[in-house]
Amino acid sequence: MQYNTQKEQLLMPEYGRGVQDMVDMAVALPDRQQRQRCAAAIVAVMRRVHVEQDNQDELEQKLWNHLARISRYRLDIDYPVEIVPAEEVSAHPAPLHYPMKKIRRRHYGALVESALNYAKSLPESPERQLLVQMVANQMKQDLFVWNRDAMDEELVAQDIMRYSDGELSLDTDNFRFAPVGMPSAAQLSGGKRKKRK
Repeated sequence: MQYNTQKEQLLMPEYGRGVQDMVDMAVALPDRQQRQRCAAAIVAVMRRVHVEQDNQDELEQKLWNHLARISRYRLDIDYPVEIVPAEEVSAHPAPLHYPMKKIRRRHYGALVESALNYAKSLPESPERQLLVQMVANQMKQDLFVWNRDAMDEELVAQDIMRYSDGELSLDTDNFRFAPVGMPSAAQLSGGKRKKRK
């Protein structure tokens, strides 16, 4: 008895070894017309794996490309859709560029820093103050996540002054921070509780 682990590795395991064997058989057929009919039958079998997909044109494109890939691009037939070349499929994407800039306080992150820099560029207005208040709530939430013992509203107000070099300030007399923390089970379920019998 031969185990699957001793057989050749599947190129697309989601279709199974049966589809792989059918594709290998289709590649070996000498008559082009037979290969064409066999390929259409294989795609019909492969379609059963993707029964939930709505967009039929996109599905057809995907299935015929998968058939070409399973055959290692050796199946000589007239494909009804444009097949993506093997080089393009196996090409690795370009590495992502990560911004390597220094963040003053890592627990706040770069977004808080850029939001405060943007707030500094705005003229004095209610919108500017609203933005500072929204950033302050986010900073308090970040402190809660990072270290609950260090969560202090006065610290947030001081950090806003430090970040903006004194240009921005939080009006702590007229501003109340939003509650922070993880939502309760009742809040997550919309306030509906199951009644016990």
